[in-house]
Amino acid sequence: METKNRSSFSGKIGFVLSAAGASVGLGNIWRFPYLAAKYGGGIFLLVYILLAVTFGYSMIIAETALGRMTHKSPVGAFSAFGKGRGRLLGGWINAIIPILIVPYYSVIGGWVIKYLLEYLRGNTAALAADGYFGAFISSGLSAEVCFLIFTAFTLSIIFAGVRGGVERVSKWMMPVLVVLSLVIAGYSVTRPGALAGVKYFLVPNPANFSWMTVVAAMGQMFYSLSIAMGILVTFGSYMKKDVSIEDSTQNVEIFDTAIAIMAGLMIIPAVFSFSGGDPDTLQAGPSLMFITLPKVFAEMGLGTVVGVLFFVLVLFAAVTSSIALTESAVSTFEDELGWDRKRSTVLIGVIMIALGSLSALGYGPLAGVTVFGMQMLDFFDFLTNSVMMPIAAIATCLLISRVVGVDAIAQEVTAGGKPFRRKKIFCFMIRWLCPIFAAIILASSVANALGWITM
Repeated sequence: METKNRSSFSGKIGFVLSAAGASVGLGNIWRFPYLAAKYGGGIFLLVYILLAVTFGYSMIIAETALGRMTHKSPVGAFSAFGKGRGRLLGGWINAIIPILIVPYYSVIGGWVIKYLLEYLRGNTAALAADGYFGAFISSGLSAEVCFLIFTAFTLSIIFAGVRGGVERVSKWMMPVLVVLSLVIAGYSVTRPGALAGVKYFLVPNPANFSWMTVVAAMGQMFYSLSIAMGILVTFGSYMKKDVSIEDSTQNVEIFDTAIAIMAGLMIIPAVFSFSGGDPDTLQAGPSLMFITLPKVFAEMGLGTVVGVLFFVLVLFAAVTSSIALTESAVSTFEDELGWDRKRSTVLIGVIMIALGSLSALGYGPLAGVTVFGMQMLDFFDFLTNSVMMPIAAIATCLLISRVVGVDAIAQEVTAGGKPFRRKKIFCFMIRWLCPIFAAIILASSVANALGWITM
């Protein structure tokens, strides 16, 4: 099944840092702390970790091994085992998801650039003012320009290739991201009143447990680890045979979970200190990062410095995720259309600008254009995260358990005498629990979007 002249990572470090870069994104920084605060703090964190080492681990193994054994992006990987309608559908769903995500993700990346530039100019008080964020995203031209800058930066990295672009950028951005996380978390936990937030976040309290704790942790783990986005299949296709899939997967798990914990320690104690211990102050989505945190930073000593460091960190997280999403899309075009990297990158660039502009202008000049009552950015987020990704995960589980076989995956994992220590967990999860969990995520996400439940 191997394709000639297939790009590859240089080794284990290249894969781990690139996959971790894909996993560590805006969802870690604005979604994880909010969900942890809302659904029990320490007990949420415990449930999340348990799910990450079972459900998350199994899906990462499955997707990575599928990519390496076929040397194809998602469409080709699914089609390698037959061209039935179900397999073609599963492959294309996995392939289309990053193509739809990266345009609106780049819009948010543009917002990050705007805030970083304003902090560098010392406009800390202005950023904390009521209405600043709303005025910016409704401005039209300013939001569009910031989006285009972020898009151009992402595409320039993709043009450079797997080793020269994706791997090289990840190798220096990810260590810097870790250092910045430690610095900001250290400063945050030392604020007056912050220790109450640290205790709430790290110490499990069974009294705070509910079924929604499990559902919310499951959903966060699902998105945080870049499951069902086609990314891990694509990155697996670049992995050399002498690299241990299980060891690499374990490193990605640890890296992603550590950054999520760091994000919690950066944000929850600081907001606790700012609000006098009220976890309800933590708001979901963009409002946390672009409205609440600037107010927190404005009240801090060294608020401008912290704001600069924080948004540099967020920008790095956004870039590493955007290049992973874009690389997955480019790989699909190369494989399925037979195009070279340059031509494939130009195509995804056109798609990013077209769809991203709808999202960038969706709160301003195009505010009247909605789908099911949602602005374009919100619609694309709902379509990919709430509907397509759970379906893609179910399709992957069925492909592995019913067509490829768990034994074939195990053989790929253990190639060259490499370990597969959690094989029993993998086999049980991928056959039974992973499809059920994905179905629960699908049902709960859609129910939340329709207003039947609140997450």
